[in-house]
Parts: sequence; C-alpha cells; structure tokens
Amino acid sequence: MSKSEIKVLSAGAVKRGVAQVAAEFERATGNRVTVEFATAPEVEKRISAGESADVIVTTPAIMDEFARQGKIIAASRGFIGRSRMGVIIHADAPVPDLRDVEAFKRVLLGASAVVYNSASSGIYAAKLMQKLGLKEALGSRIVIVDTGSAIMEYVAAHPPAAVGLGQISEVMVMIDKGCRMKLAAPLPDEIQNMTSYNAAAAAGSTELEAACALAASFTSKAAKAVFAATGID
Repeated sequence: MSKSEIKVLSAGAVKRGVAQVAAEFERATGNRVTVEFATAPEVEKRISAGESADVIVTTPAIMDEFARQGKIIAASRGFIGRSRMGVIIHADAPVPDLRDVEAFKRVLLGASAVVYNSASSGIYAAKLMQKLGLKEALGSRIVIVDTGSAIMEYVAAHPPAAVGLGQISEVMVMIDKGCRMKLAAPLPDEIQNMTSYNAAAAAGSTELEAACALAASFTSKAAKAVFAATGID
C-alpha cells in the first residue's frame, strides 16, 4: 500500500478511541491520518453538504442515510460499539443517590440547572424529560448546549448543583482535560439510552484502499478493547 493522507470525520462521543486507533494505524502503516470531531448531526450536515472525508464515524441512522445517498462504501461499514449515558455533577459535589428512576427524578428536581446538548444524546434527554414529567417542573432550569463537552464545561462552571446528562465516553474525555466535573452514575437501567456508532470508508475517497483499511481497523477485535477502555461498550 502506498503512503496516503487520510481524513476522518467522526462523531465526538467516540473521540478517545478513534484518536488512539487512528494513531496506531498511522504508526503501523506510515499513512498520515487527520481526525476532525463534531456532533453526529454536524457530521451528517457536513457530509451532505459535500465536504470530503475518507472515513466517516457516526450513528447507524445517519450512516443508513449516507448509504442511501451512495456516500459510503457499504462493504466497508462496521460496528464500533455503544455509548451509555450518565449523570454529570461538579467535581466537588457529593455523589447523589441514583439507584432508580425516582431517585433520578429527585436529583434533577433539586438541581440548579439540568444541562444536555442538541446532539443524539440530547434528543433522547429531551424526550426523557417529557416522559418523566420533568420538562414543565424544571422549566427555565433546563439548559441546552451545542456539544457534549459544553455540558461538562457548564457543570464545571456552575457549582455545586448543576447536573448534566451526557454520554459517558465524553465525560472521560473531559476528565482527561482537567474539567472540574465527574460522573455521578450511569442513568438507571430502566431509562438508559445506548447510542451506537459505525465506521465506513467514504465513497468519494481518493485514497480508497487506505480508507477501507482504516475503517476495518476501527471495527477490529483489537479496536474494541481500545474503545471499551474509553467507555464504549
């Protein structure tokens, strides 16, 4: 395989694992890999608008749409893993009881703000607020931000009682960066949400052989161990 430059456009929730696997692929093959991260809806918007990439990492629903549009190589598509959602609190806040749905509701009703994003996990969080009868009760205390990292930053900046709802894998990224927040617990099992992620080579890649090889690396057995260590089941 000749040496290539490969661009990856990836959903941000799998950032740590994607970065590690891409770096290992670069070392092993000599190909140069650059990775850009965005929310899954932003990935969809950018690719649909004609932005070029060699490998795409995003949710299955968006990947299905790319397949319908002929924007990916179907044979290269594979499953990376699933990310669970968790409850995020300030680093100095006491860890609350989150053993079941009723305890979860009490924590949110006692929060100074409840923060989630406008991406895949935030869409689920908004539906959950409605389902549990919390939307009206919380009212203006609900804060919607653009990204997963913005959830963590908001919680860190609003001690002690702001509570975030976000993907556990993104919490781990921000802890690595020194953000002053922590994971209180995953959502209770009855209301847990799992977001899946796929990787595929883009049909328009000018480095298709290398792109397919990298997509395969993201979904390999070895990669699954890497992703598991970053919070992706």
